[in-house]
Amino acid sequence: MAELRHSSSIGGRATPSPRKRDDVTSPLSTENHPPRDDDDGGRDRYPRDRFRSLFSNHFQLLDESARFYSHNFKILLLFITILAFAGMYSVYSVISHLNAPYLCTKDGITLHCPHVKEPPSLWENPLSATTSWKSCAERRIGAISDLPEANETNGYIFIHAEGGLNQQRIAICNAVAVAKIMNATLILPVLKQDQIWKDQTKFEDIFDVDHFIDYLKDDVQIVRDIPSWFTDKSELFTSIRRTVKNIPKYAPAQFYIDNVLPRIKEKKIMALKPFVDRLGYDNVPQEINRLRCRVNYHALKFLPEIDEMAERLVARMRNRTGSSNPFMALHLRFEKGMVGLSFCDFVGTRAEKALMGLYRLKEWPRRFKVYGGQNRMAPLRNMFPNLVTKEELTTKDELDGFRKHVTSLAALDFLVCLKSDVFVMTHGGNFAKLIIGARRYMGHRQKSIKPDKGLLSKSLGDPYMGWATFVEDVVITHQTRTGLPEATFPNYDIWENPLTPCMCKA
Repeated sequence: MAELRHSSSIGGRATPSPRKRDDVTSPLSTENHPPRDDDDGGRDRYPRDRFRSLFSNHFQLLDESARFYSHNFKILLLFITILAFAGMYSVYSVISHLNAPYLCTKDGITLHCPHVKEPPSLWENPLSATTSWKSCAERRIGAISDLPEANETNGYIFIHAEGGLNQQRIAICNAVAVAKIMNATLILPVLKQDQIWKDQTKFEDIFDVDHFIDYLKDDVQIVRDIPSWFTDKSELFTSIRRTVKNIPKYAPAQFYIDNVLPRIKEKKIMALKPFVDRLGYDNVPQEINRLRCRVNYHALKFLPEIDEMAERLVARMRNRTGSSNPFMALHLRFEKGMVGLSFCDFVGTRAEKALMGLYRLKEWPRRFKVYGGQNRMAPLRNMFPNLVTKEELTTKDELDGFRKHVTSLAALDFLVCLKSDVFVMTHGGNFAKLIIGARRYMGHRQKSIKPDKGLLSKSLGDPYMGWATFVEDVVITHQTRTGLPEATFPNYDIWENPLTPCMCKA
């Protein structure tokens, strides 16, 4: 500021320094002026000093101005940059909002919506999600098999596929994978008689055996029956010496190589028992997981008569109103097996309570409860008048051929749900997992709604929530629970999410 004040009167004498001012006694004192000479040099000294002072002050002013404007320019540049970023973000937000087919946030919950302009639909997933991945677990056409001859394998393995149809399906896929891990020959699995349904179904009563063996011929040796040279077949079912027990759940591939393979080499033929969930997911090679998908989605094919009946049921569902319409399949898992294992009271009839009581008392003495059914279905039927079952879509004669094998009826349920436009599960059992996984493997085109039980229980427990608010909450919270591509994670379940090992980027 002192320099600016100094240069304010152009042409004026330079202000003395503070020290000089202290020495001055009078403005007229001769000591304030240097001695004058008669030559020109003395006369020209003051103009030169004034010129030098003005010249110096002018550049000092320019220097200060430059620093001042440079500082302001930096501030202005920063402000413009901030405005530019804010503008870009605003434009991006507007475009994203216009392109997103759904509302993406609700009560602090962030949902990831496809950035494509597609109208929201109950019946189909966004096209962008259905074209991003493709199935890639099918067998390689023309590939050279490295499978050894039948007499060169390390031995034979035999399993009982336990549980219901879908649990048996998983066991079969695992059996093929384990046979591949140990370079063993697989004997066609036996479907164990179910304790609940008392079913006597055999593998060939449900699946196409020829297709199963042929499709996997380049991966694993599979034979229909126990080799003829093994005369005492009953020993395979009863002898402890012929059975590998205590296989841990979700065992790694190395466990079979270290603990099971030596016994197979020694005995040449061994049964593995039990065999439910006895092979892990993320502790086996990826090609083994891909082989399990190949078995599940390609090799295990239902018999033609089962598939044809399922197609008729689907066609009747779509044409119930005289024109083709989409339909939703709901899996309640409301069968006696689930009810028998639960502690729930379903308020059934007196006869139903007595039967379920005897059943539970026999099978699970510590889980003795009562049973019910139709009363609980009444509110659902009132809300959805078009709710039908396969029994209501068929004649008695049409289903009689399937009743002798209860597993055949389960196969019909599986196929109808698989082919539905929307599948809704209520329980995370094997049936629901396999349906959701298969629909994902088919390209994520069909919606598979997996209810968020935690959020639904919160909404259903709010007595003051209106119907419109409830509907909005249900729709918004389930936009990312419709079977869209989902990244895998440690200990993931490939039956529900086959994305990484069995699907490839399109």
